[in-house]
Amino acid sequence: MPGSVKSLSKYSGYQSEKQCKKTSFAFYQAVRDLLPVWVLEDMRIMEVLHWEEGGNVSAYSPSEALLYALVHDHKPYAQYLLSHFPQDALAMPSRNFSCCQSSAPHLTMAVRYDRVEILRRILRTLRDLPASSRSAYINRRGCCRVEGGKTPVHLACELHRAECLMLLLGCGACPYITDSSGNTPLDTLLQLLGGKQQDVRVTRLCLDTLLLYMPEGPLFKCRNELQENPLQWKGLLGKHLYIWLTGASPPSLFTISMQALLRSVPPERFPEALEGLPLPDFLKPPALAKKELNHL
Repeated sequence: MPGSVKSLSKYSGYQSEKQCKKTSFAFYQAVRDLLPVWVLEDMRIMEVLHWEEGGNVSAYSPSEALLYALVHDHKPYAQYLLSHFPQDALAMPSRNFSCCQSSAPHLTMAVRYDRVEILRRILRTLRDLPASSRSAYINRRGCCRVEGGKTPVHLACELHRAECLMLLLGCGACPYITDSSGNTPLDTLLQLLGGKQQDVRVTRLCLDTLLLYMPEGPLFKCRNELQENPLQWKGLLGKHLYIWLTGASPPSLFTISMQALLRSVPPERFPEALEGLPLPDFLKPPALAKKELNHL
């Protein structure tokens, strides 16, 4: 008799896990198919469960739903979650969704999939946090397994997400922060540029954007490599940028002026305040000028 009870319990657990996976996949499909927000919320609150390690059954949190919205670029659903559950939507999801519980999965997901509009909304939601908390959140390192311990800024540099990079920097991300390997974002871009494995033009766009947010001067590990191979790096960077990065000269007047302009725009008003400035394209930060050209 005890054996049959045990078997029945095991069968019941199997059925529960099977049902959870079925409803979980249905929710994933619904977000993927961009169903209306009210349908998705009805599913999330009333019908959908997901199976976690250890046999726990849980409903989807706003945080986990936001990850699905990011993957499938469901902008209305992301906006709903962030406006109705601002704290819960940006809270840490369960370990099934993020094994590193100290990471910032929503920011890294937005950068990885280049979800610029949702990233803007996330950063706007973070404005309500104290400056120190907002900075700590934006500068968190990503998952060690998925992002290799890179911050959202490192990831934006690596994947050439110039607009994401500018949004992060303008909203308070640190341009000097290191990843788990001790590399700064500038190291990441110079490694890409030196390896010539990516589009040099796009790499330079990200590099020019990053340097505008480094008023204290460039900080990176591979300065010696630039000094030891001047011909190669002058060809990649140009003479004036090369001698600035190697410490042989100050930045250009244009760079100093743009750095001062960007420092005058508080993170709480970025990018709206910057976009409202009546500047010609050649005086705008590269990522912003590129964005406006793409809309012509």
